[in-house]
Amino acid sequence: MAVLILWFGTLWLSQPEPMIEMRTADEGSVSRQAMVELVEPFSVPVLMLDGQRIAAANAAAREALGPHIVGQDARVALRHPEAITLLDQPQGSAMVRGLTGARSIWQVRRVSIDQRFSLIELVNRTAEADISRSHTDFVANASHELRTPLASIIGYVETLADPDAKVDPATAARFHTTVLRESRRLQSLVEDLMSLSRIEAEKHDPPRETIDIGQLAATIGSEVASNVGEERIEVEVTDARVTGDRQQLDQLVRNLIDNALKYGDPAQPVRVKVVGEGGEAVLSVIDRGEGIHPDHIPYLTRRFYRTDPGRSRAAGGTGLGLAIVKHIVERHRGNLDISSELGKGTSVIVRLALAPTAPMALP
Repeated sequence: MAVLILWFGTLWLSQPEPMIEMRTADEGSVSRQAMVELVEPFSVPVLMLDGQRIAAANAAAREALGPHIVGQDARVALRHPEAITLLDQPQGSAMVRGLTGARSIWQVRRVSIDQRFSLIELVNRTAEADISRSHTDFVANASHELRTPLASIIGYVETLADPDAKVDPATAARFHTTVLRESRRLQSLVEDLMSLSRIEAEKHDPPRETIDIGQLAATIGSEVASNVGEERIEVEVTDARVTGDRQQLDQLVRNLIDNALKYGDPAQPVRVKVVGEGGEAVLSVIDRGEGIHPDHIPYLTRRFYRTDPGRSRAAGGTGLGLAIVKHIVERHRGNLDISSELGKGTSVIVRLALAPTAPMALP
């Protein structure tokens, strides 16, 4: 803002005095045009005030507040108690909420040029606030998810360690089984949190390895079939080479298959298909389970979001599988689509750009 004011003040003071003091209608229009030309280049919203009236507004300001604000009283245009208080001062700064929307947050700064003219700069802080709120929610949710298995483990171990508890062998065996299950759940949760953190740290680093995602899906499908039975999974793939990170694409395919097996109908196979079409590798994982209500679809890739928390925990889910898938797809500049129909099943489709083919060498 200091650089903006210095630059603007230099230009403004370099203007001949008549540019400010012109009184006729025609001369006044020239003065306004000069003001517009001075504030227009800035990328952030900037207003030029003549007293309390908005004499000029650049394109960013007109987009944020509307083109009608030019010529309007600034107190009406900004219509917020904190902003109005700021306008009664020679200069200062205020954080204004709800200026352009219910959840918007703007930092409004006013700096005087002289006794008559002043500049208003608006900086949108909404995204920063959303990120901060998202981080706070994530920490709270992660703490809750970690606390639940820990509390269970501690409770059972304390009972087993208590000499006065007189736990019979059958009960002790059941407690040990519960402790082992909760420990593994805790381990899975920590691994998924670490995985999500690594993926987010690399999201601006494009992958460079050429991978046949069709062959990768076929290999993973065979491994899964050997564990759950060949009748539980159908794999149909063709060669489809993409530029990607092998470890992350492996995790993506495994997460989608694992989800489909957990929540699909155990009597119906999960179908995994990879085709190359329209310059894209299209991976689809389809189950024939109960399906998901449409109200849940937009939120499925949120961290720790579950349509049925009890069922998810019983199945060993951490609530992070689809969040990890979404971030992997974003890092690979792809598209993720989830569709479902109640009573018929769920389909997850990932589209990634095919890797460019190397030119053939001339003889």
